[in-house]
Amino acid sequence: MAQTTDPGPDASLEPIGAVHRTQVGREATEPMREDIRLLGAILGETVREQNGDDVFDLVERARVESFRVRRSEIDRSDLAELFDGIDAREAIPVIRAFTHFALLANVAEDIHRERRRAVHEAAGEPPPNSTLAATYDKLDSAGLDSQTVVAALRGALVSPVITAHPTETRRRTVFDTQHRITELMRMRLHGQHATEDGRDIERELRRHILTLWQTALIRLSRLKISDEIETGLRYYPAAFFDVIPAVNAAVREGFQRRWPDRDLLADPVLRPGSWIGGDRDGNPNVTGEVVRLATGSAAFLAFDHYFGELTALEQELSMSVRLVRPSEALLALADTCEEPARADEPYRRALRVVHARLTATAREILDRQPEHELDLGLQPYPTPAEALDDLDIVDASLRGHGSAVLADDRLSRLREAVRVFGFHLCGLDMRQNSDVHEEVVAELLAWAGVHLDYATLSEPERVELLAAELATRRPLIGPGALGAPPADGGLSELARKELDIVTAAARAVRVFGPQAVPNYIISMCQSVSDMLEAALLLKEAGLLDASSEQPYAPVGIVPLFETIDDLQRGASILEAALDLPLYRAMVAARGDSQEVMLGYSDSNKDGGYLAANWALYRAELDLVESANKTGIRLRLFHGRGGTVGRGGGPSYDAILAQPPGAVQGSLRLTEQGEVIAAKYAEPRIAHRNLETLLAATLEATLLDVEGLGDQAGPAYQVLDDLAARAQRAYAELVHETPGFVDYFKASTPVSEIGALNIGSRPTSRKPTTSISDLRAIPWVLAWSQCRVMLPGWYGTGTAFEQYIAEEEGRLEVLQDLYRRWPFFATVLSNMAQVLAKSDLGLAARYAELVEDAELRQRVFDKIVDEHERTIRMHELITGHDDLLADNPALARSVFNRFPYLEPLNHLQVELLRRYRTGDDDELVQRGILLTMSGLATALRNSG
Repeated sequence: MAQTTDPGPDASLEPIGAVHRTQVGREATEPMREDIRLLGAILGETVREQNGDDVFDLVERARVESFRVRRSEIDRSDLAELFDGIDAREAIPVIRAFTHFALLANVAEDIHRERRRAVHEAAGEPPPNSTLAATYDKLDSAGLDSQTVVAALRGALVSPVITAHPTETRRRTVFDTQHRITELMRMRLHGQHATEDGRDIERELRRHILTLWQTALIRLSRLKISDEIETGLRYYPAAFFDVIPAVNAAVREGFQRRWPDRDLLADPVLRPGSWIGGDRDGNPNVTGEVVRLATGSAAFLAFDHYFGELTALEQELSMSVRLVRPSEALLALADTCEEPARADEPYRRALRVVHARLTATAREILDRQPEHELDLGLQPYPTPAEALDDLDIVDASLRGHGSAVLADDRLSRLREAVRVFGFHLCGLDMRQNSDVHEEVVAELLAWAGVHLDYATLSEPERVELLAAELATRRPLIGPGALGAPPADGGLSELARKELDIVTAAARAVRVFGPQAVPNYIISMCQSVSDMLEAALLLKEAGLLDASSEQPYAPVGIVPLFETIDDLQRGASILEAALDLPLYRAMVAARGDSQEVMLGYSDSNKDGGYLAANWALYRAELDLVESANKTGIRLRLFHGRGGTVGRGGGPSYDAILAQPPGAVQGSLRLTEQGEVIAAKYAEPRIAHRNLETLLAATLEATLLDVEGLGDQAGPAYQVLDDLAARAQRAYAELVHETPGFVDYFKASTPVSEIGALNIGSRPTSRKPTTSISDLRAIPWVLAWSQCRVMLPGWYGTGTAFEQYIAEEEGRLEVLQDLYRRWPFFATVLSNMAQVLAKSDLGLAARYAELVEDAELRQRVFDKIVDEHERTIRMHELITGHDDLLADNPALARSVFNRFPYLEPLNHLQVELLRRYRTGDDDELVQRGILLTMSGLATALRNSG
């Protein structure tokens, strides 16, 4: 790794896998390769110094041989032989070396994107798509009137929701060190040779890479939810505190400048959320105490940020009344703080009042206290709005005596932060499976004597019973239910646990405000009763009162439609719920707003890539129609994973590919795993990605982006046909091929994902071996580790081939749809990305782990045939013989990084073989876990 160049003049011509392309912009990308060479060389020298020549030589030989594999100079089996029988102690540093290289390559790629953007800006080129500047140009050209904009953006919300993921296991030290390396590389980008304090940049890089090398990448113990909570919150001090308030202020200013007669986007449009600590679907480790920890830790972080900013502001705003004339309101606020030493410094005294009142608030509501407390014996703020009012007084006073430049700096950022983060920081969603709700509600109804066997009731009988209960204020349970063991008439452990959780959620709403727990999501929602069962649990905790003329409903009930069948029935379920006067009143209490979540993961696992994507599109069309019919405002929550098989792919394209009316100024989407770090670990990158979400949401709301016009109907019929064919081909392999589950378990590391301390939750919702019960993350993660990437493409090639062959002219139909329809183009583009990252040569090595030779050949041959067919059909429809023709950034990434993945895959296969034959060496298990982490880091969207 000392020389991380392409080891030969023709190395760039044939990347591994299915990517076939000519040399892409070599001159433009040379600075990135130079960065990779520098970082790789430092890493190589570090490996040699720390682990000796033998380890370094093995790493270097593996690197060189990997490039020879890419150039077809040697067979892949020759490289695999390098690791046959390797001692686990020798394997670990090799795995770590290639994992660290992947991490450092990520840094180089991120810096290169900044470099290219700066080049384009310096050349005076128009702002690129997915920037707010480009969006503003499009809106200006559209000539929109203010009434249209106001109506479209009422209640606007863009919310990335951070969720836990088993491959995002990096330690905070690793996270922080990577961030520091990024800063150093950015200094080099701008021509600096030394840091601000005079340190040599290259020496600093060596110091930080040494720190990385000597720091364990992963924990030895199983990840706890408390670890996942800490991991999710780290993005706030790393980026969100700087970026989110700034982006909210910028987009508000941009709209108010264009439509000054309207108070557009007065509330923050960009508001983050979280699932970590509230998502208990299949995770028995979530408890009421965990909910309290999650909400309390988030609130603590918000107050810690405020205290730090106020302390800095007290130092900065030193103006004296002898030199400026503050407002009377500012002087009145300052007079609450009687400090003779600051008698002529009203701004400092006013800020100390705010600081002291927030300290009193923190002591009243937090379980632990931040640093920089200030106790002046003042009263706490009842709500964040009162704190913001006082900060607004400071702002107005500064502007009143010509100090707007001061008001627009740290104070402005703090005011924006209080607006968006409040006392809660981020909204924690609750989520549970409908089967659990049914079981718990049945128990509560039986305990109260309302109905002894709820499970036997028909759906209409359930709805009638639940609606009647929701219409009363009488609780179902009393102290005896919780105070006695089940044998003495008390509730079961499951029921107690669920009630503890919603009770903890109610406390968070009461203490931190209604935004602390904004939603209750029902997984596998398949009926109106599923929605009402969740409502009944909220009622028991005091989070719902539908018995009065003005219902109290601070927490929204969100059905999650996941399987293809459920997606197809989602609109009818929603309409049936809204037909109930009681539920309609609950929605009215929430501003006539109803959120619906769409499950990308389980629909894909259920029916395959194309069928799932089309089922989601159709579901959105149906839900939009239902919303228009019933007069509600629909907000869709997209349950996207990082990988294409779970709804991933470029966010801008994905949002613009939504059907007409599906965005309406509001968008929530999940962000998971290593994708979170790739998007939000650093302020500049976070700003770019959050701006992208906003730009796409605004364009999808205010402009016609579908592009089909009156040809929408025929286009939809074509996709109906294709989706049915694709689902049939997918089902034939996954659901109907005898032994497929055995093949999957043997040829991927799915079993080890559950066995080797990865993530805080089990890999299956239930203790079964069924594909349907397997959680979507391990399903997709396992296929990505073995480089098949099956969830992102399988079945699509057969669908296209059959459709085209049946009638002349059909290829031209698909080619036309590809040119005109963003949805169809995005489906093909995302599929191509997956195919480019797949490598069936490596997958064949994993297939060798299947002991049944007949089963191995039968399943793997089907996969190979469909893979070739899908690539062929993609080229036929798009006209591109390069899978990544429309994504040069990923093309560069695949070219520069993929040979370094090769050793990780071979070592994973070798260690899996040993582990499964009974080798219980702890280093073997650790090596498997390290390869999983390394591959996930390198692929950047693996689960």
